[in-house]
Amino acid sequence: MRYVGVVVFVGMMVGASAASADPVFGLWQTQPDKGVYYHVQMQACGGKICGVFRQKFENGAKVASDVVGKNAMFDMVATGNGEYKGKAWRPSNGKTYNGSGTLSGNALKIGGCVLGGLICSKQTWKRLK
Repeated sequence: MRYVGVVVFVGMMVGASAASADPVFGLWQTQPDKGVYYHVQMQACGGKICGVFRQKFENGAKVASDVVGKNAMFDMVATGNGEYKGKAWRPSNGKTYNGSGTLSGNALKIGGCVLGGLICSKQTWKRLK
């Protein structure tokens, strides 16, 4: 029984260290949406990847927002070759999208759909740090 616990612990540590080195981690700026954009921190969240809203901007000025601290992206997993699958929440319409992302240098292309692909949205984010 003790051996099983050690194996599980080692497996968790290997997964955590692999996730901590993911190239998508860092601070990103979303594409403006009706003059509003956000800074989003991509990070490890319980063995997966999430993106947390850190700051809201309207027409270039910092503004307070109740979305700061909430997840923009969640349940993301790397699928290889700079591609990701997960979920995205868009504050401007309150919808959660089944999404995907593609990392290419300092650009992260995010896309997602609801209603079986009936309504889709895309953005390109740029890396800040």
